[in-house]
Amino acid sequence: MNWRYRHTVLFACLLAFFVTYFARLAISPVVPFITEDFAVSNTAIGVALSGMWLAYGISQFPSGILADRYGERRIILIAVGGTTAMSLLLALTPTYGTFVLVAVLLGLAAGLHYAVATTLLSRTFENIGTAIGFHSVGGPLAGLIAPVAAAWVGVRYGWRPAVALAAVVGVPIFVYFAWRVRPTEPRRPDQPMRDRLRLGPLVELLSRPAIILPLIIAVVGTYVVQGVMSFLPTFLVDFHGYSAGFAGAVFSAFFITRAIAQIGLGRLSDRFGRDVAIAGAMACGALGLVATVTLPTGPGVLAGVLLAGVGSSFFSAIDPRFMDALGDAERGAGFGLVRTVYAVLGSAGSVGVGLTADLFGWGVSFALLGGLFGFAFLVLAGNAALRTGY
Repeated sequence: MNWRYRHTVLFACLLAFFVTYFARLAISPVVPFITEDFAVSNTAIGVALSGMWLAYGISQFPSGILADRYGERRIILIAVGGTTAMSLLLALTPTYGTFVLVAVLLGLAAGLHYAVATTLLSRTFENIGTAIGFHSVGGPLAGLIAPVAAAWVGVRYGWRPAVALAAVVGVPIFVYFAWRVRPTEPRRPDQPMRDRLRLGPLVELLSRPAIILPLIIAVVGTYVVQGVMSFLPTFLVDFHGYSAGFAGAVFSAFFITRAIAQIGLGRLSDRFGRDVAIAGAMACGALGLVATVTLPTGPGVLAGVLLAGVGSSFFSAIDPRFMDALGDAERGAGFGLVRTVYAVLGSAGSVGVGLTADLFGWGVSFALLGGLFGFAFLVLAGNAALRTGY
């Protein structure tokens, strides 16, 4: 295959997504060092991280509006540059209060990327499922590298250099994107911003049959993925009694599987249909999470985690489904709005899983996540069988 310009755009978007994901994941491995330095509780740091993830979800919608007005390339550069700058600033924060503020700003900057990059790829490729699948690999790749790198640096040099790692990788990627990706024409350069924020059209878009069903599935799936990513290592240690080293290795395998599966599901959705790919991912995720609870052996639990990794890759099939349902002029702000809704609502997964585990134990908590994946599969299967048109 010749390396055409569109593949350069895809590679640059993947790298940009890697940076925005890396910066958010580099914080968690050094939380103990941060709490000790600022003399605050884990709950206090949790507030900062929750604020960061919430801000990440909220900024998806305005990112689409800004891209429609100023072009996708400019907004992605702001996302990468802003994430890089906020990571460096986060490493320099002198107090807990400023740490929380900069963490939220980091989330806002990072959230500007994904919806805009997806829109850019939809303008560049015909088989957008495959393209979005490749683009989404940037997230799991960061999930594989960032925690290990941040933990290694944090133990040897402290949490501040560990957090600043995102700036180290962000600067060359910012330069590469600016150098290799051409300016993009904005879709609505002259439309006033207030016209894009009217409540009526937004509600109408979200209530369309072709949007509302996958939106419900996306909220449920995001809730599950957020919970798994937040607590899988803890679940393996506390529920199964595995060592932290084994849990970390399994967690890395989860991200590797997710990276590979996202490419495969994207291709599958282009060839056999979006809902077939989404339903397949949900079925794998349901079986995998139930297996992690019911199978007592290491190989069985590992197989369950790998299936859960396949389930968590459903984004590369469901995001193209949203793009298919949106008109060309709607894709910027429309997809950004959809991303904000399911990212914000799904972010409750961390709190929900932790609360369920405190009340009923880790087994019930993870079995419930498997049940939610199963519920999503049944909704899709029922929709196909009844041919509702949703």
